[in-house]
Amino acid sequence: MTRLRSLYSLLFLVSLAWLSPAAAEGPALGTPAPDFKLQDQSGAWHELKSYRGKWLALFFYAKDNTPGCTALARDFRDSFASFRDAGAMVVGISVDDVESHMKFAQKNDLPFRILADPGKQTARNYGVLKNYLGAMELAKRDTFLIDPEGRVVRRYTDVEPKGHAETVLKDLETLRKK
Repeated sequence: MTRLRSLYSLLFLVSLAWLSPAAAEGPALGTPAPDFKLQDQSGAWHELKSYRGKWLALFFYAKDNTPGCTALARDFRDSFASFRDAGAMVVGISVDDVESHMKFAQKNDLPFRILADPGKQTARNYGVLKNYLGAMELAKRDTFLIDPEGRVVRRYTDVEPKGHAETVLKDLETLRKK
């Protein structure tokens, strides 16, 4: 009976952690994207304002080298030329550090920047920071499409990795025609 009660307690705590909301809602559509200043996998600093004048697909992911997050990064990698042809930049962000990102980018031959947010402030500002099992905070797999003026025009939440980049590309093409 004690084991059963312990199991139910554990399941209850897991469900609470799973259902816990993000620390913030994040930017509303049509509002300025939150600024950031973060290092990429090479240690170079990047700020949101550096991308002004271009479309930006900014995707957040939980952790380097996990199956779903690796699939998401590879999906953007495989569509990278199409984003470039559409005049858009692709940038990934997770709470991993620069060294982890360097290895991840090399291992997966990523042609775009992935930014390190170990302080978790950028993930928090975008409303994607999630507490998992009460033990760790990681970014959810959410993507933001940001227009050349720096406004959030689309947000994709809890994305499925396979085919996601193609969805973002289609929306980008539609928005560019307006």
